[in-house]
Amino acid sequence: MRVYVVDNGGQWTHREWRVLKYLDVETKIVPNTTPFDQLDVDALVLSGGSPHVADENERMGRNGEYLDRADFPILGICAGFHFMTNHFGGRTAPAGKPEFGKATLIVDQEDDIFLSLPHEFVVWQSHNDEVREVPDNFEVLAHSVDCPVEAIRVKGKPFYGLQFHPEVENTEHGTDIFKNFLKVVEEWHR
Repeated sequence: MRVYVVDNGGQWTHREWRVLKYLDVETKIVPNTTPFDQLDVDALVLSGGSPHVADENERMGRNGEYLDRADFPILGICAGFHFMTNHFGGRTAPAGKPEFGKATLIVDQEDDIFLSLPHEFVVWQSHNDEVREVPDNFEVLAHSVDCPVEAIRVKGKPFYGLQFHPEVENTEHGTDIFKNFLKVVEEWHR
C-alpha cells in the first residue's frame, strides 16, 4: 500500500510520515506543489500547516486538484481538513476558543475512522481556526467541548478530516485512527 503525506508546512508532518512508516506503509512526504499526475498512490494524507487557509489559500498548493481528481481515500489533518472544508463550500474562521494541548474528543458517529474506539478519549490540539459552516455533503463524526466539528466524513467519498492531531503521541488511539484509515484504503481498492 502506498500513502503519501502532502506537506502543507505543518510542524508535525514528519510524524504523520513516521506513523505510516511504522505501520509498514510505503510512504514519503511530497510538496503540496506536486502535480496530481505524478502521484501514483493508494491514498493521501493532507498535512496540517501554519497558514490560515481561508486567507492564504495559495499556500495550500495543489490540494484542491487532489480533492477534485482523487478516486482514492484522503485524510485531511488540521489545515488539510480546513482546506477540504472550504474547498467543498464550507467556511473556516478564527476559533471561538483556540485549542492548544489536551482536549477530550467526543465521538458522535463511529463510522470507519473511529471503529472500535472509545466514545471519549484525549486528543492533542494545535489550532487557531475551526470549521464554522459544514458543507451539505459532510457528516460530523466528533466534537469537543470547545470545538463543534472535530472530525468529518465526506458523503459518497472516502474523504475524512480531523481537527486534532492523531500523529502525536499525546493523542490516545492516534495510531488506531491511522490503522482504521488504512483499512478504508484497503477496502476501497478491493
